[in-house]
Amino acid sequence: MKRPRIGLALGSGSARGWAHIGIIRALKARGIEPDVVTGTSIGALVGAAYVTGMLDPFGEWVERLTWREMVSLLDVRFNGGLIDGARLLDALESLIPEHEIATCRVPYGAIATDLTSGNEVWLREGSILAAVRASIALPGLFSPIQREGRWLVDGGLVNPVPVSLCRALGADIVIAVDLNSDLLRRHEIPDPEAPDPPPLETQVEEGALTASPWMRWLTRLVRRSGDKREVEWPSILEVVARSLNIMSVRITRSRMAGDPPDVLLAPRLAHIGLMEFHRAEEAIGAGLEEVERNGAELDALLGHAPRD
Repeated sequence: MKRPRIGLALGSGSARGWAHIGIIRALKARGIEPDVVTGTSIGALVGAAYVTGMLDPFGEWVERLTWREMVSLLDVRFNGGLIDGARLLDALESLIPEHEIATCRVPYGAIATDLTSGNEVWLREGSILAAVRASIALPGLFSPIQREGRWLVDGGLVNPVPVSLCRALGADIVIAVDLNSDLLRRHEIPDPEAPDPPPLETQVEEGALTASPWMRWLTRLVRRSGDKREVEWPSILEVVARSLNIMSVRITRSRMAGDPPDVLLAPRLAHIGLMEFHRAEEAIGAGLEEVERNGAELDALLGHAPRD
């Protein structure tokens, strides 16, 4: 019998997307290598590293990445987005060689969103790095990309986990990775009657909270001074983050209800923030753990002998 073609649909999730690296490593260790790879946003980036044969050096670079190094790659300009992305693209070109998508060793596709019509756009030809740059263009953060007369932004707005594209490229069995399944647990509005938590610095020292330098910097930037209320309001950043998380979770659930994958991997990543790219080791570890949790299901579906 002909072996079924295995597809891997890598979802959006910004810094949480480093979990994709751990998932691919763990699948390979179980003898599972995808025949088709699709990705949205950060999933498009990690997927591009895989299909060009550069996942190992890319993963090593990611694991060494510090917060300061990440900030140095963000070229700030207020033109369609806070970050232009040219500097980041230059860095990626040194890690992922430029390829035409058609020449990649594994069929590949990325998801973007047409900013004018709101339509989902499947990127299946042309430059793989250009496809990645369009797919990761988170509105308001990265500038949109113009392609064939259209302005393209992050594909996570319309298809956070690209199962449909994976099947369209010929996958018989689809393993999907949802990075957003537990996001709504990340931001919980505190009970106003509860005692005040200890200062942030104390929590960090005691290991109760891993604070992001990036988030601390942004919080200081937008914090209102002298505004006293009996009940403290959520900050601007909290409102934006919670709103994005709600949108991501709802869209993901809706899309996968209509086109469910054969195996769904949902690593536990609620503790990692949107821009905490320096926490790659934790995210990769969460990806490894998720494959182990679902090992029996993967083996049963793909006909592998169960592992001890």
